[in-house]
Amino acid sequence: MKIAVAMSGGVDSSSAAALLKEQGHELVGFTMQLWNQRRGISVDENGDPLPSRCCSLDDVYDARRVAESLGIPFYVLNLEQEFEKSVVEPFVQSYLSGETPIPCVACNSRLKFASLDRMAMSLGCEKVATGHYARVEFDEKANRYRLFRGKNHWKDQSYFLWELTQEQLSHAYFPLGEMLKSEVRDIARDANLYVAEKQESQEICFVPDGNYSGFIDRYLEHENRTEELPKAGEIVNTKGEKIGEHTGIHRYTIGQRRGLGIAHEKPLYVVQIERAKNQIIAGEKEELSSSEFIAKGVNWVAFDEPDEPVRAWVKVRYRHEPAPATIYALPENRARIVFDEPQSAITPGQATIFYNGEEVVGGGWIVRS
Repeated sequence: MKIAVAMSGGVDSSSAAALLKEQGHELVGFTMQLWNQRRGISVDENGDPLPSRCCSLDDVYDARRVAESLGIPFYVLNLEQEFEKSVVEPFVQSYLSGETPIPCVACNSRLKFASLDRMAMSLGCEKVATGHYARVEFDEKANRYRLFRGKNHWKDQSYFLWELTQEQLSHAYFPLGEMLKSEVRDIARDANLYVAEKQESQEICFVPDGNYSGFIDRYLEHENRTEELPKAGEIVNTKGEKIGEHTGIHRYTIGQRRGLGIAHEKPLYVVQIERAKNQIIAGEKEELSSSEFIAKGVNWVAFDEPDEPVRAWVKVRYRHEPAPATIYALPENRARIVFDEPQSAITPGQATIFYNGEEVVGGGWIVRS
């Protein structure tokens, strides 16, 4: 096949390209330039760009070197404006609303796959390959593409792909879905790839130091929008009694323990963020748990929207162990998820994903009940 390969400059996508090349496919390499690290926002206290291991200019350079070593054509797509509009700005607004967003899901479905699909098809490519640890199969009987977890559950990235449409899944190709990380590095070493020992990226690409509130402060200052920054306000307990003060709701997230600055006989956690009242609600650990929540923007992958309740194993964040639950489809692409047992720190803004064994049933965005 003629395949477009998304090349991030990391070992996973580079090994995927090397594997496909060895299998005899005709490849075209693409790298997406998403965020300018030298823009003056993702910088340290001295104004120097923060080091990043994902989507940086250095990664574009690494991807180019890999493409050259494999002897395949290579293109750079400048998607900085689209990335800021579709990923960065919603990320900022979500935090300002008292949520805790996960931008990588929207980046994959609404930007990366959407852009690569257009470019790939224009060049006559049949598939778009990435280095994701996931699997996609076509079910002829159901006339539907199905999405499955990667063989290595610790590296599984299906959590970031639940928003892909049937059209996008029809083009998606995940060469590493059946592989372990050690096997992937062996492919890179055998191919003498420059990035064989490169470290993995764990952070959000435009917030490489993990300081989300600091990024938002700098971003709004850079855009002359500091009036949008949340003001200081009250920290209250679950009875509504004031027990402290916060420095802005965008500096807190559900489940947070450190940084509250409140002396209490038992550890206190952020259990809710009230934007309308500009309040942080703190409580003890057991007050973090809840049995149900609402999801919006639900995408049913395994089948069309169901008429009956669906039993599934549900995740409420990337490292959350899936728990059994019943899912009730609601109007306007929403759903009500009810767990068999209460779960801790169900956080608005995060993605939720529904599994039936290895298969991705669907997913959505957690909102307040």
